[in-house]
Amino acid sequence: MIRAEGIYCGYHENDVLFNVSLEIPASGFTALLGPNGAGKSTLLYALMGYLKIRKGKIFVMGKDLYDLKQEELAKIIAYIPQEAHSEFDYSVLDTVLMGRYPFMDFFGSYSQTDISMAESTLHLLNLWDFRQRYVRELSGGEKQRVYIARALVQETPYIFLDESLSQLDINYQLEIMRLLKKICTEQNKSILLISHNINLSANYADMMIFLKDGKILDVGTPNELMQSEKLSELFSVPLTTGINPLTKINNIIYP
Repeated sequence: MIRAEGIYCGYHENDVLFNVSLEIPASGFTALLGPNGAGKSTLLYALMGYLKIRKGKIFVMGKDLYDLKQEELAKIIAYIPQEAHSEFDYSVLDTVLMGRYPFMDFFGSYSQTDISMAESTLHLLNLWDFRQRYVRELSGGEKQRVYIARALVQETPYIFLDESLSQLDINYQLEIMRLLKKICTEQNKSILLISHNINLSANYADMMIFLKDGKILDVGTPNELMQSEKLSELFSVPLTTGINPLTKINNIIYP
């Protein structure tokens, strides 16, 4: 479990998060939602140790976050950013192999185990035929599957995604959400996803976290939080909800 207790942090002298306390369970699909500027990405950076907190505590698997070495954290949390940038372009296979960096030997070489794991993951995510292609040549949805494959070979119990669906068409968003749900169910991983697609998150997530103005507004199941009054408070605009007949989950109904 990853647990934050009363954390404050931000950039320079300005806090973005204020007295945030929450738990990310050891398994399941959690969606982190809130308006722009709420502090969602900042919270992810803090939980991963990328951004040092000014006050409070963060515990990862029962240990203080700051007692863990970077290579130890890399075996606990895999991170998929909104959009990956690199000065160089790599093949799909080489990109997925990068997920094995916490396990590389002293000489920085990949073992046969690393290569076999990357290859089997490419098969699992239907990427085998793309293995020799450069990532830049792929569609947005295909790229996201590559980055998910890279996270999977990292063999971490946690996978964090920072608005990784925001640039994708709805067909790719659905494909990735179904894949993430399958990974949660079949591999017993914990996924934390920042998303602006509220209905899609509600239909696939097990738990939701509402963050506004750097503070936790509410935590609960989709049906508990997808209520008109809660959503209206979160986004400061009147919103109406109704039951999705396919998922039986409350969704926002747009006029």
